[in-house]
Amino acid sequence: MKRHKVNKTFQEINEKIRNGKVVVVTADQIIDIVKEKGPVEAAKHVDVVTTGTFAPMCSSGAFINFGHTTPVIKASKVWLNNVPAYAGLAAVDCFIGATELCEEDPMNRVHPGEFKYGGGHVIQDLVAGKKVHLEASAYGTDCYPNRAFEKEITLKKLPMATLCNPRNGYQNYNCAINMTDKTIFTYMGTLKPNMGNANYCSAGQLSPLMNDPYYMTIGIGTRIFLGGAQGFVTWHGTQHKPKVKRTRKGTPMSPAGTLWVTGDLKKMSHKWLVGVSIQGYGSSLAVGLGVPIPILNEEIVKFTAVSDDDIFTQIVDYGHDYPQGISNSYGTVSYGELKSGNIQINGQDVPTAPLSSVVRAREIAETLKKWVENGKFILGEPQELLPLS
Repeated sequence: MKRHKVNKTFQEINEKIRNGKVVVVTADQIIDIVKEKGPVEAAKHVDVVTTGTFAPMCSSGAFINFGHTTPVIKASKVWLNNVPAYAGLAAVDCFIGATELCEEDPMNRVHPGEFKYGGGHVIQDLVAGKKVHLEASAYGTDCYPNRAFEKEITLKKLPMATLCNPRNGYQNYNCAINMTDKTIFTYMGTLKPNMGNANYCSAGQLSPLMNDPYYMTIGIGTRIFLGGAQGFVTWHGTQHKPKVKRTRKGTPMSPAGTLWVTGDLKKMSHKWLVGVSIQGYGSSLAVGLGVPIPILNEEIVKFTAVSDDDIFTQIVDYGHDYPQGISNSYGTVSYGELKSGNIQINGQDVPTAPLSSVVRAREIAETLKKWVENGKFILGEPQELLPLS
């Protein structure tokens, strides 16, 4: 076990929060503090570093209980604004997924499809306070005789609605290019032929798992900013893959860790849960997510001081290699380079564009900072940390 010159506990930091004595900075701000003071003095001075990300996160959705009918029903099929919700749970429970599409959507029959409305848009409409049309059908039983039900619902009047996202907050992601001679439409956006552009999707130095690359403070029970309210990490997300190549500073150089998160949908905001239409691909949900990193020691504060120039990702061809399952990299690029608006690939200048919003990520980190400073947000000590294997 490493010996640290600074040792704090969650309990000590939470006591500072309750007493109004906590020192909180954002992931942007900690970089210069560590440069100026060094990691030991920075760890003594700073108690919490706040992070943020706002981007499309397809593996998202909500569990909804729409309440019992008269006579009662055990729904076998449910639609919300004509978007199918999975009803194989219980009598009046369903799950609406962010990428599920409206029944009449032409999808890619007219290519590229526009995917104007899907599960992500339903979730946004609900948190915006709009009426959503619910339709349910059933086969009928002795104890649940009702076979059909329709009504207008609002989030406020639902018995319960819980955002439950099985994979959010990806720790790094590919830089996408297209090396074929035709335009393609992907979940990484529209990619022009012959490396005409490069798209990426990460908040870089603001991104939560970039600031705790080895998951030393994050796990089951970590309290987070989720959709404009307080939520929780409930376990590692699907496709959690921490055993990847990393830099000397610990940051992964390809997609790695993920978070499974949940929270009360009724407390969330349509500003931070936004339905997304991705041309030629489908619908999704842009999610606002932020994690406070407790500065327990100088080792952790060094990790939070990572800058865009220290974070690298792989350039991947989505025209041929990715759809064929071929693992190949056309180079490594830093987020400092990506955020400059232009990178070089094989001697060719290629313009770059983000799918994630750094402006929104910065706003989340600032909002979370104020919540902690004002005593509105107490750190959740994880009962078990995210796995490293």
